[in-house]
Amino acid sequence: MLHIENLTAELPSATTRRPVLRQVDLRVGTGEVVGLVGESGSGKSTTAKTILRMLPDGTRVRGAVRLEGQDILDMDGPRLRELRSRRVAMIHQDPRAALNPVRTIGDFLTERMVHTLGHSSRQAERQALALLTAVGITHPEQRLRQYPHELSGGMLQRVVIASALAAEPELLLADEATSALDVTTQAEILAILREHQRRRDLGLLFITHDLHLASAYCDRVYVMYAGQVVEQAPAHTLFSSPRHPYTAALLGCTPKLGDHTPVRPIPGRPPSLGDVFTGCPFAARCPAAEPACETWQPVHTRTAEGGSAACRLLERHPAESLPTTSPQEVHP
Repeated sequence: MLHIENLTAELPSATTRRPVLRQVDLRVGTGEVVGLVGESGSGKSTTAKTILRMLPDGTRVRGAVRLEGQDILDMDGPRLRELRSRRVAMIHQDPRAALNPVRTIGDFLTERMVHTLGHSSRQAERQALALLTAVGITHPEQRLRQYPHELSGGMLQRVVIASALAAEPELLLADEATSALDVTTQAEILAILREHQRRRDLGLLFITHDLHLASAYCDRVYVMYAGQVVEQAPAHTLFSSPRHPYTAALLGCTPKLGDHTPVRPIPGRPPSLGDVFTGCPFAARCPAAEPACETWQPVHTRTAEGGSAACRLLERHPAESLPTTSPQEVHP
């Protein structure tokens, strides 16, 4: 369904010294849940925004972003509006930022249906009620008349999901859609997303900081660092047998229930757009790095598990997996 190939994006800023995305390859199949993980600033949200062509004016974008074979980067205005209104929907991290505080929930849900999908006001209201019921909101008639400040964060997230599902899109982009919710509400929201994803055979790109959630929820996972995909694999093998030192380091500094091992953060700091790399971007923070890594240009090596990783040491030790303990214990 979605095929991103060799995607590079450069922001129009004098302080930016490297691309915000560099040679990103990513795919999402019909009915598939694909995770995208990495530290803040790694390029996850930018990747999702590129799919909808929502980057700042003047951004230079190269490569291809294809949906069902159609390159989104080449679409004109009418086709791009049709893509955004019907084919691809996005769920943002903060639902309050997506809602107008002086408009009712009913206005938010029905306005798009009337002006974009061509529904009558009565038809749009009926569908809005059905959608609110489908995402687990009680008393939907009352909710339509309420304003965003009258609903809890969990209910607002359900409203945003209902809006995203209104046009029955082919692809759903969920950008940290559950990170601001408590654990119980998060589980309910994930169950709703999974139910509708399976019922409608949606492709779902699931962006999250929670590696264990990605492991349990996704079919495949991509790991991003400094605007690049450094590893991708089926979820169950990625987290049990990481092949890139960055993936292993992320797992090593992630708390585990019942595990009293001290959590050790990845040494150094995440890269900024002002940093320039002559070789592997993770070399400065990687405990397994060698001098040659500072000039080695990342190239993905296929793994026996059906994934790939962009690590120079993997070329020399293709059969070895990296431990999921702590960054100090990572070995090539």
